[in-house]
Amino acid sequence: MYNRDPIPLTRDCEAVLVPSADRIIIPKDTEVAIAQDLGGSYTVYVNGNLARISGKDSDALGFEPEKAPQALEGASDEEVEKLIWDQLKTCYDPEIPINIVDLGLVYECIITKFEDGDRRVDIKITLTAPGCGMGEVLVQDIKEKVEAIHGVREVYAEVVFDPPWSYSMMSDAAKIQTGMY
Repeated sequence: MYNRDPIPLTRDCEAVLVPSADRIIIPKDTEVAIAQDLGGSYTVYVNGNLARISGKDSDALGFEPEKAPQALEGASDEEVEKLIWDQLKTCYDPEIPINIVDLGLVYECIITKFEDGDRRVDIKITLTAPGCGMGEVLVQDIKEKVEAIHGVREVYAEVVFDPPWSYSMMSDAAKIQTGMY
């Protein structure tokens, strides 16, 4: 959905300013306009600024939160790994309407299985620019979405800058979408 019509918030709502990542509270009845609603989170225009509202707060916008896909109990390692990558593809840069996988921001995803069958997931990501303040916001988004998968007990996500990100790391689909192909 892409809606430029103002939406009054139904309650006070936490948000993060883009690109500074400063945390704010947008008061109830404040009108916002959706700039991007991908991956279950919302980038909104509010009082001349861009802010990101988490999917867990979608009710403040009048929407139902999206449900995370779940691995069935006893799912194979391959099935869980596919779900993890599917969840990573629901994490979007708040300014660029492309998921972090297709942007080439995910450098590593290592899945370790515990003796009881649960899993630990270690993820290394980078940012399109080292000075971007949204790194911790993306890390939190990754953790919440991957931890929602049945059988994932621990998620560690880390922002790294080696090697530095470049346009060449983007998927062909992302290059086409941005007009860089």
